[in-house]
Amino acid sequence: MPVSRSHTIKLHSLLVIGCFSLSPVSASDNSSEDGLNLSDAFEADYSFLLEEPVPEVLSTTKLRQPKSRVPGTTTVIRGSLIRDLGILNLEEVFRLVPGMTVGYIGSNSPVTSYHGTVAYEQRRLQIQIDGRTAYQPSLSDVDWNSMPVAIENIERIEISRGPNAAAYGINAFLGTINIITKSPADTEGGELHAAYGSRGYKRLFGSTGNTSDNYDWRLSYQRRGSDGFDFQYDDDRNELPFNDGYALNFFSYDSVAAINAHNALDFRAGVTDGVDKDDRRRIGEAFGAQNDPDVDVRDYYLQATWRYSPSESHFLHLMSSYQSYGRTQEWRTCPTGFPIEFCADVDQNRDESRLEFELQDTLIINPDLRIVSGLGYREDNFESDTFFNGKGANYQSRVFGNVEYTPVNWVTFNAGANWETTTTIDDSFLSPRVAANFQLTDHQTLRFVYSEAVRTPDAFEQNADWGYRATNISPEDFAFLNGQRLGPTVQGSGDLTEEQIVSREISYFAQFRMGSGLLTTEVKYFNDELRDVIAGVLNVDEWTIGNNVALDQQGVELEASLEYPDTQLRLTYAYLDQDGRYTGPPTDQETDLFLRLESRLSAKHSGSIAWIQQYAWDLSSATAFYYVDEFARGPFKRADLRLAKSVYSPRLNYNVALIFQHYFHDTPPVSDDNNIRDPNQVFIEAGLKF
Repeated sequence: MPVSRSHTIKLHSLLVIGCFSLSPVSASDNSSEDGLNLSDAFEADYSFLLEEPVPEVLSTTKLRQPKSRVPGTTTVIRGSLIRDLGILNLEEVFRLVPGMTVGYIGSNSPVTSYHGTVAYEQRRLQIQIDGRTAYQPSLSDVDWNSMPVAIENIERIEISRGPNAAAYGINAFLGTINIITKSPADTEGGELHAAYGSRGYKRLFGSTGNTSDNYDWRLSYQRRGSDGFDFQYDDDRNELPFNDGYALNFFSYDSVAAINAHNALDFRAGVTDGVDKDDRRRIGEAFGAQNDPDVDVRDYYLQATWRYSPSESHFLHLMSSYQSYGRTQEWRTCPTGFPIEFCADVDQNRDESRLEFELQDTLIINPDLRIVSGLGYREDNFESDTFFNGKGANYQSRVFGNVEYTPVNWVTFNAGANWETTTTIDDSFLSPRVAANFQLTDHQTLRFVYSEAVRTPDAFEQNADWGYRATNISPEDFAFLNGQRLGPTVQGSGDLTEEQIVSREISYFAQFRMGSGLLTTEVKYFNDELRDVIAGVLNVDEWTIGNNVALDQQGVELEASLEYPDTQLRLTYAYLDQDGRYTGPPTDQETDLFLRLESRLSAKHSGSIAWIQQYAWDLSSATAFYYVDEFARGPFKRADLRLAKSVYSPRLNYNVALIFQHYFHDTPPVSDDNNIRDPNQVFIEAGLKF
């Protein structure tokens, strides 16, 4: 039968040890307070060391805050670090984040998780690109393959590790990921980049742009593709080819218009087009797919942001965006198990769209008292004959705010909340957060954070009407079945309630001079209580989801970086202790199943270590090791090496690089189908700027 969507939570009993922190980042004073227009000043600047303010964070509260005042741990990954390490795919970035794991479920579909409470859909993280919500509307899922952002255009990625619904609303249940792209002012001229390597990996990127006194723009094109994994197994453990690659095209336009000294308008637009392949064997033998049900992808987005700065202490922005997601997936089927033998066309087509508005006001009353507040509205529309038997819509409205107050120089208080109403369950919710940051010294901070959040069920979980309508039936004797739903169907119960989390955090942030370098560390202890977690199996012939699981989790996460002018060392580590239990109605099923399905991305121990070194003659190397002690099927261990040569001239810069990846495990850690024949993977990159 068609591919299942499994939802459950992990059962673990462990203890704790922790994680190191963020690489230092120096912020540009000429960026706007709301962080919508950033510059390359976020690249490493070793001149500041301890004399300048500590690294700044833009996303956690929607205020621009130094790390010493942020109400929670936030990892910042600079775009330069991503490119220096030779990271090839966007989802791979999150292997650098303590507590986050990355896997591939069933096929070449990447998933990311924080604290492991996800299997197929990344439903409990808020993902944004330049302030625009980036997960898909009806399934609350994240399609990383078709994410419309190029690695070459990334300025930085901020990951708030902990409930952040106080700032971003319902889906920021476990955290937020904010991908911030470069300002067009920082990408003037032309750039070409190409990469090619193992398993048919291809990436081609090109951009051109210009700047003037009042208008900056950039036009980008990207082609991404891969052949996917090498093979899958049949029931007799015979190797079979696997149709699970993708080939996608991305076009984007970014611009900033300075209207006058107080007003500016940002405009962004993009189109995604291509094919995300799917293997007919994943549909199931009983469903009898006769061809590979590849997915045609047709997405586009429009985004406009008006920024108004009446004074140096008052900032206002109004953001609006419209996004459209189109997925066409059709195949011919000759199912078994029916009293008659026939063939028909079926599909899993869906069209989704999101209209979003946000008004945000930032007021600096004095250096010790700052307030951000705002209003938000979102309308999610969806249409699918297969998944919903028609069309539908959900609406969300919210009010949010955060107050930062420093009554004396050694303590900062943050208090924020988000009030939101949603038609998914026709209710409203308040998500608060309070924090106290104590300055032990000028460059050491101890935080105490308490937060609450909810996540409401997505449209598919709550209101699914899932069944397959047969068309073009043969033989003609059964033409009377045309247009009818055949086989099993399932309907969502409509009675799911919200998931809830109460989170407590104690964290420590510090910077220390190490000769001519800088050591930055962050350690976090967390204790989370998740209740009424939606868990179970979502399949057209088995539908068992409900608010079935309670989960208690605690752990320690560490993150550290040591940076010198020519050397950067980075270390992360996470320890997770999860204790889950079934809380749903009595059932004949094995209740541990509800805990095991989503535990496939949970890990007791995980981490990474990276070393980037600059040499004479503009040579550089980057080495990284990524480690997860145990997924559902085994460990994940991989070492990467990148060797690069750059050439700089007044009018032309270019670079070439070789990337080697070695997998230390033979067994696919998450899915039995994700097999790589050669543990050694090789890629080559070349870039040109002019």
